[in-house]
Amino acid sequence: MYRLALKMLLGDRAKYIMLVGGLTFASLLMTQQCAVFFGLLSWTTSHMRNMRASIWVVDPKVEQINEIKPMRDTDVNRVRSVTGVEFAVPLYTGVIQARIADGSFKPVEMIGLDATTLVGRPPRILSGRLEDLRRPNTVMIDELAVQRLSLSKDHPLRIGDTFEINDREARVIGICRTDRHFFGYPYVYTSYDQALQFAPRTRKMLSIVLAEPAPGWTATQTARQIEKETQLKAYTEDEFEKSTIRWFFLNTGIPASFGTTILLGFIVGMAVSGQTFYSFVLENLKHLGALKAMGASNGLLARMLLLQAFTVGMIGYGLGVGLTVLFGLAVLKKGQPPFLMPYQLPLFTLVVILIICAFAALLGIRKIYKLEPAVVFRG
Repeated sequence: MYRLALKMLLGDRAKYIMLVGGLTFASLLMTQQCAVFFGLLSWTTSHMRNMRASIWVVDPKVEQINEIKPMRDTDVNRVRSVTGVEFAVPLYTGVIQARIADGSFKPVEMIGLDATTLVGRPPRILSGRLEDLRRPNTVMIDELAVQRLSLSKDHPLRIGDTFEINDREARVIGICRTDRHFFGYPYVYTSYDQALQFAPRTRKMLSIVLAEPAPGWTATQTARQIEKETQLKAYTEDEFEKSTIRWFFLNTGIPASFGTTILLGFIVGMAVSGQTFYSFVLENLKHLGALKAMGASNGLLARMLLLQAFTVGMIGYGLGVGLTVLFGLAVLKKGQPPFLMPYQLPLFTLVVILIICAFAALLGIRKIYKLEPAVVFRG
């Protein structure tokens, strides 16, 4: 009987293709938009992965990593004096205009690291030595900076090349790999003292104080102690990441925009599959009535409809997720739009597709339960 159900499904090619197509579109739209949304959220916290530290001490009004308010230089010593702090170092971060050889200006995200410890270093160094940042007028750039600050693809920036930042020469001593900045700026690393020379002077220059907990202290305990003694805001890495994502949810239209598109995919899949499958059941009422007249129970017919619905559902799901993966492989080579597909995402899409299929099947099952076997004998 189940083989007969599949033959009935595949026999109506038009309905079969419409069902698979509708569920493929729904699966593709939901998975792809969720993956782009997750990728965008990962960009919002890329600063933290590109400047690693256990505790981030910032101005009390700072809620997210991409908007930093300057502090006084003396705040570094205040943090160092807190009980439970192993060490604390200053860090500068800010957007500065870099001038390349043809005279044009490009914005870059400058990171000034403590020259002694180099805490906040880039996650992966591809070439060069980070210790060379202790030399005057030296910088380490990421791969995006190589693209943006080079005159052409044929003549990319290399170690030893120079460009200008605020009318000062910046010599490249290394190239690193970083996660993409939310605003698309390339990263340029230098020492903290050198960053103060590159950046336009203001009354307050300190951006962040990076700290590590003392032995026997957790990062959370130390962060709370810093807040208690200095009245500054101290985040652990996990707390700062959650605060940043929460800020984007509350203050931007990004979640609502992607949520609307994902909901649209669900509604389209529900409408197309429900209407098409119901039409398929109506066209096969005589066959189903004949089976019922020959003794097939409502439960058996219901299981046959569920098999048909879940068969097209799994095919549509596989095609949709497969197309999403191909899309992800294509955009990852270009670097944008952002794309991140954790293993939970395909599972989420599978559950949604199964719900859609169950809804479509229930429409047909409801009709089957009301079906009179005598319908087969009518003209």
